[in-house]
Amino acid sequence: MSALTTEQIQERLIAHSNWRLDGIWLARDLQFADFEAAWQFMSHVADCAEQQDHHPNWYNVYNTVQIRLSSHDANGVTERDLALAKSIDDYLANVPHTDLPATSIFRT
Repeated sequence: MSALTTEQIQERLIAHSNWRLDGIWLARDLQFADFEAAWQFMSHVADCAEQQDHHPNWYNVYNTVQIRLSSHDANGVTERDLALAKSIDDYLANVPHTDLPATSIFRT
């Protein structure tokens, strides 16, 4: 699978407005009510990632989760990343959370 162009990614991000392009990553930073809610989110994403055979890079401290999606074999964002982003968006549509300002945990 080939990496999408910046223009293709920006077009697709219209449907995923809480995600941003950060270098070769789709990025989203989240805050939950507490550690348990953050862990439940991560557990759900882990299940989705296993089903889709595509795994995120992420960082968790207490009630925050910073998630980055990129296809390492394509050195950029692919349709796999957008599919996982959609699964994440679907879960978050029904879960209290706050989107945080951009952070720079992961860099290429």
